Amino acid sequence: MADLTSWAFPPEMQPNPESVAFDLEAALDSMVLLRAEVPEDAFTAGILGTERIGNGVVIRDDGLVLTIGYLITEATAVWLTTNKGVVVAGHPLAYDQPTGFGLVQPLGRLGVRALARGTAASCRVGDDVVVASHGGRQHALKSKLIAKREFAGYWEYVLDEALFTAPAHPHWSGAGLIGGDGRLLGIGSLMVQEELAGRTVQGNMLVPIDLLEPILDDMAKLGGANRPPRPWLGLYATEVKGHVVVSGLAGGGPAEQAGVQVGDLVIEVANHRVGGLADLFRRIWQAGTAGVEVPLTLAREGAVSRVRVRSVDRQDLLKKPRLH
Repeated sequence: MADLTSWAFPPEMQPNPESVAFDLEAALDSMVLLRAEVPEDAFTAGILGTERIGNGVVIRDDGLVLTIGYLITEATAVWLTTNKGVVVAGHPLAYDQPTGFGLVQPLGRLGVRALARGTAASCRVGDDVVVASHGGRQHALKSKLIAKREFAGYWEYVLDEALFTAPAHPHWSGAGLIGGDGRLLGIGSLMVQEELAGRTVQGNMLVPIDLLEPILDDMAKLGGANRPPRPWLGLYATEVKGHVVVSGLAGGGPAEQAGVQVGDLVIEVANHRVGGLADLFRRIWQAGTAGVEVPLTLAREGAVSRVRVRSVDRQDLLKKPRLH
């Protein structure tokens, strides 16, 4: 596995303890390194790999760790490492697909203080923030919140309002977004390109912590949020010149079985015109719960066709965590 400790941001890019209104060292010590092992026959192994490395944030006094869910999806082993060098096995407790959040329960004492959670609503575009990974100040980045807007991911994922920061943190997965009051505002999900002052910059997309509060108790107690499962088609899409185009298909998934092909234009869902990537997924989810048949109108090489895709619950395709 890659060594994530033998690097550091230049001092001028690191947050200055004297310039923030909170205990910077204590906040950064809430970040842990997360390593997950996934079986080779796991559904997500081909896309996300079998060895995943990222970060997590201790958010509760019992050591509960919040991370980005793709790091722990189908994991059979999870290891957590603190800034003090304490290594503890963890149990992948829950993964919530709509938000992207994941929870890990340490199976031993981390000896780390929980980071208080804030609200993304308290942070405005242009505010100074810190994007922090495991490793203390050397791995913490002075950053700015550059945008709050909708985000749609090709893997059937939509956030009504995601957080975007720049410059980009190179180890963003599960990193913590810390606001000016020292509270947790979000969790790192992606590296993205953003337009800023007429130029393209590398930044990060982070999931706002506000989405966790309504589902945290259910995730911790039930292993998932208490909501009906969304219909999943196994259809990866992108926007090209104002059209929504199928860019990939999950092998053996519902869309592939129904005859959808890469390159198809998705024109309608249930006879409603598709107005973009986010609109496509929202209309699929509006069709009902997992198992519902979703009608799609497609354009292929100038010809229009209609297919009916029998959706599934994506969770049913994933290996479930086992507590040893």
